[in-house]
Amino acid sequence: MRHCTHIIQGIKGGDLTEHQRKVMARGLPRKQPIDGVKTVIVVASGKGGVGKSTTAVNLALAMAANEPSKQVGLLDADVFGPSIPMMMNLKGEPLLNDRNEMVPLTNYGIKCMSMGFLVDEKSPIVWRGPMVMSAIQRLIRQVAWRPLDFLFIDMPPGTGDTQLSLSQNIPINGAVIVSTPQDIALIDARRGAEMFRKVDVPVLGIVQNMSVYICPKCGHTDHVFGDNGAQAVANEMGVPILGDIPLNRAIRETSDSGQPITVSQPDSPQSKAYRDIARRIADSLVQRAGET
Repeated sequence: MRHCTHIIQGIKGGDLTEHQRKVMARGLPRKQPIDGVKTVIVVASGKGGVGKSTTAVNLALAMAANEPSKQVGLLDADVFGPSIPMMMNLKGEPLLNDRNEMVPLTNYGIKCMSMGFLVDEKSPIVWRGPMVMSAIQRLIRQVAWRPLDFLFIDMPPGTGDTQLSLSQNIPINGAVIVSTPQDIALIDARRGAEMFRKVDVPVLGIVQNMSVYICPKCGHTDHVFGDNGAQAVANEMGVPILGDIPLNRAIRETSDSGQPITVSQPDSPQSKAYRDIARRIADSLVQRAGET
């Protein structure tokens, strides 16, 4: 195997073909499945700071725990702010196989790919839109994902080029929207869900993150960001609440240390919450597959 530094050299040159530019301008690319990947689930949020990446990591690990016979992968599509390398405790440059594909880095049984593996973690990425789109395409098409039963994609926050490009270029089996109960977060979550619907991506449901703080000493509960605000949005959109994740220090600490709580504390209530959500996602996918 060889190192893959040259993979991103073409990106920096903005090497989109004229055909690709025309397709992106029309916004009507033909969807092509990712080689060897059966099911694609995007984890998205309308705004930053709601715990989307933490949720994506723990859902991927929870799915692997629930389905031990299945192969699970995790793609970090946040080119400007990649966080999967730290959360999954992974460093280093991917190698290239004999097909000139990047080999995902693996930890906790999860195949991972991120732009954070390809650039200096201390250097900001200052790219224009076409360069970002080219990078995303390479992270999807030039990675040896196969065989993979589930690929979780940690999307960047918002409803920008990356979300639109991915939704139009690959078949996505479902989107999971992450939000806090805070009103401003819910407004953006609604926008995100509507965007996916407009591009025919099924919205599987909403994960209400940081739903409540429970004092570890006395058990007192405090709805810091509001009380069950996501339920009204879910009802309005006709999608379920997939689950609630409490505001909990252990979730933050384990993520920062590269030992996600679903791995480091598998018997904790927080881990159970993630596994329950992953189970509901799997059930929803099976149900939708049966309806088509």
